[in-house]
Amino acid sequence: MNRRPTFLITMLGFGFAFFYVPILSMVVYSFNASRLATVWGGFSTKWYVSLFSNKQVIEALTLSLKIALVSATLATILGTLAGIALVRFTKFRGRTLFSGLVTAPLIMPEVITGVSSLIFFLLLANWIGWPAQRGFTTITLAHITFSMVFVTTIVQARLLQSDRAIEEAAMDLGSRPWQVLWDITLPVISPAILSGWLLAFTISLDDVVITSFTTGPGSTTLPLLIWSKVKLGVTPDINALATLMVLVVGLGVVIAGIAMNRAEARRMADERLAYRAQG
Repeated sequence: MNRRPTFLITMLGFGFAFFYVPILSMVVYSFNASRLATVWGGFSTKWYVSLFSNKQVIEALTLSLKIALVSATLATILGTLAGIALVRFTKFRGRTLFSGLVTAPLIMPEVITGVSSLIFFLLLANWIGWPAQRGFTTITLAHITFSMVFVTTIVQARLLQSDRAIEEAAMDLGSRPWQVLWDITLPVISPAILSGWLLAFTISLDDVVITSFTTGPGSTTLPLLIWSKVKLGVTPDINALATLMVLVVGLGVVIAGIAMNRAEARRMADERLAYRAQG
C-alpha cells in the first residue's frame, strides 16, 4: 500500500528537480567572480553592478517593459470582452467563427504566428505606407493578438463557474445591463482578469519567436538581447540578468496571489450578504 505513494512522491521530486535545479544553479553562478560561467571563482556581486551600468541592457529592458505593459493591458481589455461575449451571448450570428478566430492562436505554432504577422505588416506597408519600419508598434500588435487568447480562456472559464442568478436578480431589481456589468460581473471575474493580465504580461516579456519576426533595427527587446548573447556562450552577467527576471516575476506572482485571495474573500462575503438580504 505504501509503494505507490512513495513512487509518486519520488517522481514528483525528480520532476521538480528537473525544472528548478537549473534555475537554482543559475542563481548561484550569477554571484560567480570568474568570467567563466561554469567555473566557480569565488563570491562576487560585480556582475550585478556592471549589469545596471550596461546601457544596452537598460534600453532593451525598458523597451520590453513598455511593450509588455501596453500589450498586456490591451489584450486584457479585448480578451475580457471576448470572454463575456462568448459566455453571456451564446446565440449571435457567427459565434462559432468568432470563437474559432479567438482561439486559433492558442493552437497555432508561434513561428506561424510570427511569419503571418510579418507578412501582414509588409502588405500594409506596401498598400498604405504603414508601418514605415517595424518596431514598438508592430511588436505590440503581434503580442496583443497572441496573448489575448489566454485572457479570453481564463475569463471564459471564470464566467462559466459564476452564478448568473445574481446578475438576473440585479436586472429584476431595475439595474441596467451596463450597471450589472460594472457592479457585479466585473468584480466577480476580477481575479480572472488579474490572472489574465499577469499571464499576458509574462508572455509578452518572455517572447522571442514572434518578436524576432516583427521587430526591426533599433528595437531589440530583452529576450532577443539575451538570445544574441547566449549564442556566444553563457556568461555570469547573463545569469545575473536572468536571476533578476526570476526575482521580479516571483514577487509579482506572490503579490498577485495575495491580492486575488483578498478579492475573492471580499466577493464571497458580499455574496453571502446578498443572499441573506434576499432571504
